Formats: sequence, structure tokens, C-alpha cells
Amino acid sequence: MIPLSSPLHPDNPAYPAWRDAKLAAYPARLEDLLVEVADPRALTMSEHAALLARIRKANMALYASRLTEVADKSIPRLLGLQFGLERLDSNLLADEDAITTLTVAEEPGRKGDYIPYTNRPLRWHTDGYYNRAENGICAFLLHCVDTASEGGENGLLDHEIAYILLREEDPAHIRALMGETVMTIPPRMDESGVARAAESGPVFATLPSGQLHMRYTARTRSIEWQDTIEVRAAVTALEAVFNGTSPYIFRGRLEPGMGLVCNNVPHCRSGFNDGPSHKRMLYRARYFDRIAGS
Repeated sequence: MIPLSSPLHPDNPAYPAWRDAKLAAYPARLEDLLVEVADPRALTMSEHAALLARIRKANMALYASRLTEVADKSIPRLLGLQFGLERLDSNLLADEDAITTLTVAEEPGRKGDYIPYTNRPLRWHTDGYYNRAENGICAFLLHCVDTASEGGENGLLDHEIAYILLREEDPAHIRALMGETVMTIPPRMDESGVARAAESGPVFATLPSGQLHMRYTARTRSIEWQDTIEVRAAVTALEAVFNGTSPYIFRGRLEPGMGLVCNNVPHCRSGFNDGPSHKRMLYRARYFDRIAGS
């Protein structure tokens, strides 16, 4: 839900001022989001400030550290704590410490049945789009231990920019996508029955603190869109944004020692190939918290 008092509501006249402030001095290149850090586990004050400044503007920042090919899961955990991220989402396939090791599953079954654990492309999505509203994912971190021999490029788009692009095309798109039942994830079944109940909700909503939150997947299977002319038009317009050549879409690959800190921006990943000397491995931490100070 987006309350009328928010500049993000289609009927609120404060929107142009919010839009102009958002777009002022917006990053033009992926490199503008990058901060060199020595050790993400213990940022200096200037490193933290530089990352937070980028997150405040673009909802995301990248870092490059000296920890190349260091397999230490304390990296995302300690980095997250420095940004007020404490409530980890222990999702279905996360490790016991709730931080997920993303790498190609050696054998089919369980993890191998899920695209993040294969080398196939991942379509545009926000993390945890299937979670219940009270357990929405507001932030996530990625840390690269090793990269693939080829491929594995990420696409990133600030969800506030996606909102602006849709609203500038037609405010009716926002009205359609803020509906409480516009997107439904059907129940997930297992051998015991319903493992996860169906979950309906909006694409665009605001958090209690007022910031925009987005819930989306470009998957065509295991998703049900509300069947109205307005919703179909809005979804088509959103797909066109993600599949287009907008200068606001940043593309690049995380190399060893690099990472992403973000307020759950929409993202995608190209397919990749591991080689004898390189097997892609990243750590991912998902949070119910939003990055503090952003």
C-alpha cells in the first residue's frame, strides 16, 4: 500500500519535487557506485561514509576489497552489522548460519532444482518476492569469493528509478501495481503437502518508515498476475524497462573480493560457465532490515 500522504502516491502533488531530488546528480556509470575498501569486515569511517552516500542516492553500492578468494562467511555478516543489518532471513536453502553459499550444485535435487544454484540465467527479480509481507526482504548483500571462467554478469536497477520510469510513462501503471492482490505466488508443494502457502501482494508499496519497497519477478511460471487490462499494461511496461537499454541499468560482474550492498534492488544474472580453475562462489545475506541511514 502507498498512502496518499506519500509523494509516491499517484495523487500526491509533491511527486515532482521528490523525482527531481532523486535524479539530481544520479550515478551515470557502474564505476560511480564502486568504493575501494581494505577489509569489508572492518570499514574505516571514510569507507563506510562513501558506501552509505551511494546507497542513499541509488539504493546500492559496490565495494572492491583486498580479500580476493577469501572464503570467510564472516565477511557478509560483519559488513551487514556495520549498516544496521541484523535480522537475517533463514530461507529454505540458506546455510545453517542463514548466509547462503551460491555456487553450482554438484548434483540434481534440492538445490539443483533452483536456478540460483545452476549456471543458467536469472531473470529480473527482487529477493524474497515470495515471502509474506511481514517477512519482506528489505536489503541483501553479495560477496564474491570466486568468479566463473566466463559469464555471470549482473544487471542492477534502483527500484525508485523503475518507479519513476513507469510513472513518467503513465501514472496508471503505478495505480495498477500498488494493488494489494496484483501479484500472487502460488503455493509451493512438497511430498508433505503445502510447503509454502500462496502469497499475494503489491509490486510497489511503502515501508512503515515511508521508503519505497518493490516485490517483483519476471518469471512466467509460478506466478499469477491479476487479470485486468490495467495490470497487463503495467506489467508489459515494466518488462520493457528491464529489457530495454535504459542508462539507469548498471551491468557488470563481481570479481573476487568485490561485493554489493543494497536495499533489495531488482537484479538479474547472465548465464555462466565454470572452468577447471574457477568455480563461481558468492555469499548472500538477506535481511528483513533496511540499510540504516539510507
